Amino acid sequence: MRTSRFPKILGLVHLLPIFAQATLFENVGDIPRDISYDFVVIGGGTAGAVVANRLTENSKINVLVIEAGPSNVGVLNSEVPSFAPLLMKSPFDWNFTTIPQPGLNGRSESFSRGHILGGSSAINNIIYTRGSSSDYNRFAAFTEDAGWSWDNILPFILKNEKWSPPADNHNTSGQFDPRFHNTLGLNAVSLPGYPQVTDSRIIQTTRELKDEFPFNLDTNDGNPLGVSWVQATIGNGTRSTSATSYLSPFINRKNLFVVVNTVVTRVLPSSNGGSGITPDAKAKWLLPTGSSNITFTAKKELILSAGSIGTPHILLNSGIGDQNELNKIGIKTIHHLPDVGKNLSDHLLLGVAWHVNSTETADRLSNNNTFLETSLAEWTSTRTGPLVDIVGGINQVGFFRLPDNDTIFDQFPDPSSGNNSAHFEMAFTDSSGLAFTTPPAGFYFGIGLAVLSPVSRGSVTLNQSDPLGPPTIDPNYLSSSFDIHVLRAAIRSAVAFVSAPVWKGYILEPAGPFASVSVDDDDSLDQYIRGSALTGLHPIGTSSMSPKGAAFGVVDPDLSVKGINGLRIVDASIMPFVICGHIQAPTYAVAERAASLIKSKWL
Repeated sequence: MRTSRFPKILGLVHLLPIFAQATLFENVGDIPRDISYDFVVIGGGTAGAVVANRLTENSKINVLVIEAGPSNVGVLNSEVPSFAPLLMKSPFDWNFTTIPQPGLNGRSESFSRGHILGGSSAINNIIYTRGSSSDYNRFAAFTEDAGWSWDNILPFILKNEKWSPPADNHNTSGQFDPRFHNTLGLNAVSLPGYPQVTDSRIIQTTRELKDEFPFNLDTNDGNPLGVSWVQATIGNGTRSTSATSYLSPFINRKNLFVVVNTVVTRVLPSSNGGSGITPDAKAKWLLPTGSSNITFTAKKELILSAGSIGTPHILLNSGIGDQNELNKIGIKTIHHLPDVGKNLSDHLLLGVAWHVNSTETADRLSNNNTFLETSLAEWTSTRTGPLVDIVGGINQVGFFRLPDNDTIFDQFPDPSSGNNSAHFEMAFTDSSGLAFTTPPAGFYFGIGLAVLSPVSRGSVTLNQSDPLGPPTIDPNYLSSSFDIHVLRAAIRSAVAFVSAPVWKGYILEPAGPFASVSVDDDDSLDQYIRGSALTGLHPIGTSSMSPKGAAFGVVDPDLSVKGINGLRIVDASIMPFVICGHIQAPTYAVAERAASLIKSKWL
């Protein structure tokens, strides 16, 4: 989930000197040409960094990682958790934009993806949720591969996680369930490290309205329903990314080679053999200067980890996709795979907010430059204070279902994965959160809402006038009436939440555009939703898994591209359905399992 609350200090992208290990290269021309690579990983993001790390645990295996963006080292806005919004529309963002969305009154939405070593794990809003056990059991049933079930994927989830103390080292008893966490992994995960004035009220609401808003000790135990303390990829008050956890500590490995500032345009078959491409698949990329093209060969496998937008974009430009569509823009088809770029699924967000009777909310970081500067100084010296957590003061999240007797199920089968999976999320912000594009000075309580089991599906296709330019992204938001029905229910649930007795005297009146909404009127709600909803930046599905041998989908359950030898996809694009939570944690899990599958084949 994202937020539009931007601190007023701008330009805090502080680039320190790049560390000088020989295996991190700023320029592709500096890579040694006398080394052969067993695996070439395209994308040093959330998944790609994991795969590279795990494969190079074997010192006999050489791995080259190619990242389009710059190094993450010294990028202050990527280190300070609360500075995440400053990374959007920056050099560390691909700065994609959707095509106009009919469901959003024709608006085009900014669609941020990480353009930096660490990928979107280096620019996202850090929330760590795994989804439900049913989400993974549905993966297993759909792909006919039990390895994707909750029981079998949980060890990989835990392998990623390094459960860490919160920045303020407070007593976390009663805020999580240690049975579902691991302190020995690589990627730091922690509870909030700075108290918000609304913490006690939110927890008290789970007592006063416990039937509708029950307390859940741990949202990541496989059963996320209810209100929980949020968990985030933060350690020692600092963002933890795939780059900081899986690459930087291991960059001295002699068999790990990482190059940044290098854009991959297509993958090329080394030769055609029967129905597939031979195992020594090649990666070809375009130098940023445009001076020349350079091709490297992967002796064993080429691994695409460019994300749900980048991966299909590369495949399509390589001639791997729907033959009829490729022919229309003059791209020669090397492998007909119609589902490449299809099945795009994303969460849709919406914010509501109220004025509050307080001057101590997280809005101080936006309202008061002195407070922000003091907070940054505290973070710099001790890694404590208001900047150590998710922007906007999100210390709790809630996951909820529509009632079983909701009339919408007369029109639609339940799109969620099971009875323990949520239809919508509520992220409680000690600020205005998502309710304003540019909030006026003031003090607010906000609730960010998200459709978690959307029916709408979109696509990623090539720009017909410039195939190598930014792709055409069409999430097709609110194309299903189910999704807008869920957002109506979520708004009404948010209003019910602040009606608990504990909020009396604190909540004053609705704020911003939400103040003019009649909550009992569907048309009024729809107008607000279509005019205010935002992308959740959780795209999945564009290179979806399907059963081995199936005529649909893009990859088999082992993530090998159908009909092609030596090419595998490891990123969020392989998920056939979006989970009922944020996609960072499951993407790490996908990568950990993929690395295990690759090792079992080759090592």
